[in-house]
Amino acid sequence: MPFGIRTTLYQSNSMLNICDSDLLGRTVSESNFTMNISEKYYAERIVGKSEAEDLLKNSSVINMVGKEIISLSIGLGIGSLNGVKKVDGVPFLIVYKF
Repeated sequence: MPFGIRTTLYQSNSMLNICDSDLLGRTVSESNFTMNISEKYYAERIVGKSEAEDLLKNSSVINMVGKEIISLSIGLGIGSLNGVKKVDGVPFLIVYKF
């Protein structure tokens, strides 16, 4: 599966926003929380699994949305199922590696 990614620096640390590409353009809501999975925020470019793995391993702050990317990340030992939250059935996970 391809993934949408955007990389930036956050307080001198590498930050990765990454999502399953099939979620791009969706807006999910639950209670008083709304999350826009926009191309501007999550899809500077599209990458495959191998590049996604490298980015996950080398980023300090990771903002993930989607079942596939979270599964890949947890399989690499990055993050935990205990930290996964869902909005309208869509899982998201934020990981800080300092």
